[in-house]
Amino acid sequence: MQSEPVASRSADPRDSRDSRESRSGTPQLDAVSLAIIEQLQEDGRRPYAAIGKAVGLSEAAVRQRVQKLLDQGVMQIVAVTDPLTVGFRRQAMVGVNVEGVLDPVADALTAMPEVEYVVMTAGSFDILAEVVCEDDDHLLDVINKRIRALPGVRSTESFVYLKLKKQTYMWGTR
Repeated sequence: MQSEPVASRSADPRDSRDSRESRSGTPQLDAVSLAIIEQLQEDGRRPYAAIGKAVGLSEAAVRQRVQKLLDQGVMQIVAVTDPLTVGFRRQAMVGVNVEGVLDPVADALTAMPEVEYVVMTAGSFDILAEVVCEDDDHLLDVINKRIRALPGVRSTESFVYLKLKKQTYMWGTR
């Protein structure tokens, strides 16, 4: 069995070649890129110069790596709000069972502005969708008139959030 040639990598962790793609097409991140991500997870507004000092790179090198991580879809830099403080009083996870192909239903859910998170699953539900609404009437409207009305939706089950105890964004670095 012959192996494919592997591109050589510099042993210097500050090398600007910060990631390669695996066979599945997902970027493989080095320790420095993970450290940059961790710095931004702690404070998304942290200056590139401060990040550079923490990870041993110049400000320009950090800027380039961050842009590459953004371009590759590895991360996003966004303002995360507390829905309650901006007028959204009701959140729910909606489990959806689908007849037939999942993608059209998942795509339709993704297009709804109230839907913040869509994942296709294995288990009791085919799709889970997190919904953020102004109030119970708004949630009822979204579930009853829009989600259940989608072609292919067989059934739904809603899990209304009573209190959010933990929400973090530290995946993949710790």
